[in-house]
Amino acid sequence: MSHNVFHLAFPIHDVDATVRFYVDGLSCTVGRRTTQAVTLGLAGHQLVAHVVPDEPLQQKGIYPRHFGLVFLSLKEWQALADRAKEKGLSFYQQPRVRFPGTRIEHRTFFLEDPSHNLLEFKHYTYESAIFGEQECGQIGDSSGPSS
Repeated sequence: MSHNVFHLAFPIHDVDATVRFYVDGLSCTVGRRTTQAVTLGLAGHQLVAHVVPDEPLQQKGIYPRHFGLVFLSLKEWQALADRAKEKGLSFYQQPRVRFPGTRIEHRTFFLEDPSHNLLEFKHYTYESAIFGEQECGQIGDSSGPSS
């Protein structure tokens, strides 16, 4: 069975600040690096941060654009939350529980990188909620784009 690696490219305004956030803060690995881009390893997946001419706009709320990891282990999720606090990373939303008491209950927190990209890290109480639980009929917060 082959193992596929997910790839995501995103805009940044400063390679050095990006490396500090992702490598020093989140323990990503560095692949190739130029003055215009850097390739990062995040949990075995490839992120490529590209410098854009204008600083990326800061979106209002967590939607529509963010990326991150779903942890299968609550202990590993908590360890990253603790590391982010220890390293002084910018929390966009503090760790919390969303949809408590439901089949899609999960712990989550959002970080904001130096270029205003939002990253979400979560752990579902019921692993089936990662791709299942269709009967719940809800994706994201009901309060819409500004949540």
